[in-house]
Amino acid sequence: MGRFATTAALYEQFRPPYSPEFFRAVVDRLRLGKQHALIDLGTGPGLLALGFAPYVGRIVGVDPEPAMLEVAGQAADRAGHDLALIESAAEALPREVGSFDVVTIGRALHWMDRDRIGSLLERLVAPGGVVLVCAARSATEGRNYWLEAYNEARRYWSGTTERTRYRPDLAAVLADTRFRIGETIAVEGSHELSARDLAYRILTLSGSSPAVLGDKVDAMLHDVEQRLLPFSRAGSLREVVIANADVAIAPVL
Repeated sequence: MGRFATTAALYEQFRPPYSPEFFRAVVDRLRLGKQHALIDLGTGPGLLALGFAPYVGRIVGVDPEPAMLEVAGQAADRAGHDLALIESAAEALPREVGSFDVVTIGRALHWMDRDRIGSLLERLVAPGGVVLVCAARSATEGRNYWLEAYNEARRYWSGTTERTRYRPDLAAVLADTRFRIGETIAVEGSHELSARDLAYRILTLSGSSPAVLGDKVDAMLHDVEQRLLPFSRAGSLREVVIANADVAIAPVL
């Protein structure tokens, strides 16, 4: 069982969401269409693959965790999209998988082998194609007034004192490859959620998954909810989410 196996059923619902406006903005900026094929590495429950599915042609999702692929397949069925799924680490993909116009990577790049990912992307991305490294995160600098209390709870229950989230440097990952680093496309959105929703979000993290917390899950949910309720209004909190796509472009041969 992989580190994210017990988070699969929760990940899609409780992680900071990519908004529909984010997908439209990326598609418009990069002029993507049905003639383009997309592969999503570390697809998890298929958030990126299915977000782009209405705009592109063939879509493939890759993940080493069978539980995540099961959730992604169910989500694709509900949405009516044809999503081909491959159980594999990205670095182990065979050459037979072919090339793609768009390669997306969400919250997975930091789990990949940095010594191998550059050469993998060189063979996966067709000439003129793009790599999109995407993330959706709660806005900082006080814009989510509950975030400091939430992060304190998150650190407590995951047993870490780390205060910053690691965001891999795409330029460093693609150093000595043929890719040109392009722009970052950023889209801000907001939505309402509950203190309980944010407590469940902690279960989607590898360091505080249901498998890690075990019989402490209920205590964690109660503790986090109580910490956040003072920030809520009628049980609801507003979250400002910033979704980013860092773009790298393969030259046209």
